[in-house]
Amino acid sequence: MKVLVTGANGQLGSALRRLLDREMPGEAIYTDKEELDLTDAEAVENFIRDNEVTHIVNCAAYTAVDRAEEEKRECAMINTDAVKNLAAAADLLGAKIIHLSTDYVFDGTNHRPYRESDKVNPISQYGTTKRKGETALLALAPESIIIRTAWLYSDTGHNFVRTILGLAEKQDKIRVVCDQIGTPTYARDLAKAILAILKSHQWVAGIFHFTNEGAASWYDFAKAILRLAGKNTKVVPIPTEDYPTPASRPAYSILDRSRIKATYGVEIPHWEEALADCVKIIINN
Repeated sequence: MKVLVTGANGQLGSALRRLLDREMPGEAIYTDKEELDLTDAEAVENFIRDNEVTHIVNCAAYTAVDRAEEEKRECAMINTDAVKNLAAAADLLGAKIIHLSTDYVFDGTNHRPYRESDKVNPISQYGTTKRKGETALLALAPESIIIRTAWLYSDTGHNFVRTILGLAEKQDKIRVVCDQIGTPTYARDLAKAILAILKSHQWVAGIFHFTNEGAASWYDFAKAILRLAGKNTKVVPIPTEDYPTPASRPAYSILDRSRIKATYGVEIPHWEEALADCVKIIINN
């Protein structure tokens, strides 16, 4: 097996690198935009062929949700066009793809966890381009696996956990949205799920949902971060309308995780348990 991990310098890519280097030494190649331009179809095909890649884990994405409303073309090139290039090359050369997608393909109007079969209706440029990427991938390389996730964070990189901890060092009060509901997801746990698929004796194509267990608002999430870090900073709950952003966000983003657990035997920690591990690592470092 030769695994290509794209977007390897991001939160999930970095978590995967640590995990694969330990569990599958010598079997993975890591690229980011400096090593491989995914928007260059010929370069993508040549790289996969020259390195005899058998599996691709596509962690590369344009994730600046608000900036995407202005940089529409740049967002589409990475979230849609690059996925088409990977799909076309994988189909030609016989490689399998695990592609990472998002809860933003939904509009957030559900009142129960979203299943893989539920109707999509993205309400932002980011969500729209990610959905187009999904569609292109399944059309060109139908044996691919898509994993939708949500509210991703890690002990490295730019994310909500590190932002809240940084604000707590400067402010005695933090205002946080309380009416958007989802599930914080630790990149380490998502990386473990991807590893389980790579090491599985079966390959079941299609769409899967993965987040940590449980549910929370951003306000709940912020409160838990500060409690686990031993900070006394006050968190003030506010409605979404008091924190306007260029991009609309789903008000309800809980994903049903049943399919990935049943298919690949993935065990998923509760979000607070995972968060405690992450905060401990950040503080100790």
